[in-house]
Amino acid sequence: MKAILIDDEPDGIRTLKRMLEWNCPEVEIAATCLDVDAGREKVEDISPDVVFLDIRMPGKNGLEMLTELPERNFEVIFVTAHNEYMLQALQFSAVDYLMKPVDEDRLVEAVDRVCKRLRQEKSSEQAEALIHNINKANKPMEMRLCLPTQRGFTIVKLEEVMYCEAKRSYTVFHFTNNKSLLISKPLFDYDRLLSNIFLRVHKSFLINLLHVKEYVRGEGGVIVMTNGAEIEVSRRKKEQFLMKVKESFKY
Repeated sequence: MKAILIDDEPDGIRTLKRMLEWNCPEVEIAATCLDVDAGREKVEDISPDVVFLDIRMPGKNGLEMLTELPERNFEVIFVTAHNEYMLQALQFSAVDYLMKPVDEDRLVEAVDRVCKRLRQEKSSEQAEALIHNINKANKPMEMRLCLPTQRGFTIVKLEEVMYCEAKRSYTVFHFTNNKSLLISKPLFDYDRLLSNIFLRVHKSFLINLLHVKEYVRGEGGVIVMTNGAEIEVSRRKKEQFLMKVKESFKY
């Protein structure tokens, strides 16, 4: 697996190179670069399988390099020391990323995932979703979410997700077009990932507040969504739901 390392910090490159040599013998380091322009030239010359790419660098950053390339037929593992918005964008897009200082176990896991994807059909959709999400960092509802499926993955707009429903260890995503998608991850994972945007109102339901049409009072109450679906609110989530609605809609 041919790899290129792009980072403006020589120490960072040396450390990552050494860690790959010790822990990931399947990775052949074909080139190292200290800036985006040199990195782009090497990418076009070598046609790597994977690029370890620092995001924030002087001058052009790693994301700008990706947008400038005519083709992105390689995997990317982002290396970053960055903030909450950046991490959210990375997580939503389901791309591999390593936080600085790089942890050896996380590095091995990321390389293993890349190896598996390289055996399948290559796709640049995840990187494209990331670039979109970075541009929408201050508008979280306009971000895109990468959902794993049996055939690979599907990228959806968060604003089109109406609510998520727990089905044992799976999650059903319900969309505004009345379609649904079964994902082989538990609702807990999406509650943790989407907690700044969606709200868990019941052990079985995670809702998009933008699609709440009506609330009917009761012990916990019932939420009527814009598609007519009725979702029970648990007693212990009632106050949190009402407070969140007040904050979001200023009533």
